[in-house]
Amino acid sequence: MLIYISLILICLFIIFTIILFLSLSLPLVSCEECSSKYEGGCHDKNEALKLKVIAIFCLLLSSMIGICIPIFTTSIPALNPDGDLFVIIKAFASGVILATGYMHVMPDSFADLTSPCLPQHPWHKFPFTTFIAMISAVFTLMVDSFSISYFKKKLPMSSSLNDSKTTKELELGHGHGHDHGHDLAVANGHDKNVNAEQLLRYRVVAQVLELGIVVHSVVIGLSMGASENPCTIKPLIAALCFHQIFEGMGLGGCILQADYGVGMKGIMVFFFSVTTPFGIVLGIGLSKVYTDTSPTALIVEGVLNAISAGLLNYMALVELLANDFMGAKLQSRIKLQLWSYVAVLLGAGGMSVMAIWA
Repeated sequence: MLIYISLILICLFIIFTIILFLSLSLPLVSCEECSSKYEGGCHDKNEALKLKVIAIFCLLLSSMIGICIPIFTTSIPALNPDGDLFVIIKAFASGVILATGYMHVMPDSFADLTSPCLPQHPWHKFPFTTFIAMISAVFTLMVDSFSISYFKKKLPMSSSLNDSKTTKELELGHGHGHDHGHDLAVANGHDKNVNAEQLLRYRVVAQVLELGIVVHSVVIGLSMGASENPCTIKPLIAALCFHQIFEGMGLGGCILQADYGVGMKGIMVFFFSVTTPFGIVLGIGLSKVYTDTSPTALIVEGVLNAISAGLLNYMALVELLANDFMGAKLQSRIKLQLWSYVAVLLGAGGMSVMAIWA
């Protein structure tokens, strides 16, 4: 799995490098047309810095709370991954992730890549945001598909070994029950194989989903860290805290279903929790040389947001919502299915409303 994650990161780095190289040679438009969005009546560098420090701790805490809620509530029977309440909560969180891609990340990419600070050719002549998001979704499908295919090849051999071992044990204990014992062993082996395939899919979903969230979180933090507008930062802190809690719940539910060990859970919780604060720190450090309306900043942020949007939209629709709603549990229980749809709409609707402030 680390191989595929590494390939994604390498591809992102290559895209980032190419865009940076091209954007450095782009002609700039007039300063009047490209005045910074952070300038104006509410511009206070010292006040903004205080708010950004507060934001670092608030977002770190809210991120940890959000992602840890599903992981540390397994002792509550009602919140067990096999329970109905967990299914409804996961549907709500999936709606949050879906709205994050469509209502937060993609509009930000549109705003960046269609900015008047960029030249008309080629940025205003072609819908780069949707094109990049489409390619990102297809690439995510490729990673998902190849990962499953690669690891599924190891499952039949493991399953057959389990079948043989179980059959021998049954033969030694019951000489007259060979046929029945063999059938039972095959059945048990088949169940183990199915469970292993499902667990593998959960793990692929958790890791790829976290990758998309991390990319978007760094961009969000970078933008806030570079801002010197307290009037913009204040509502952003509250909106992003709620955003991180609900998004973290969605990712935490996927991590819980992936059944990772303590070490891997800790790593994934750590990276989700620190990426937005890290982006803010990075933005503060680059604030002297970072210009939010420079072609380089607009193109890099716009492309990264488009990549993240395509990834999040694919994961939310295909791996989370479609996988659950087309599964045996919801298909066999219409009432639970209806409540899950209500939860999806509430999650997506609530996150859409937050787009007013963030």
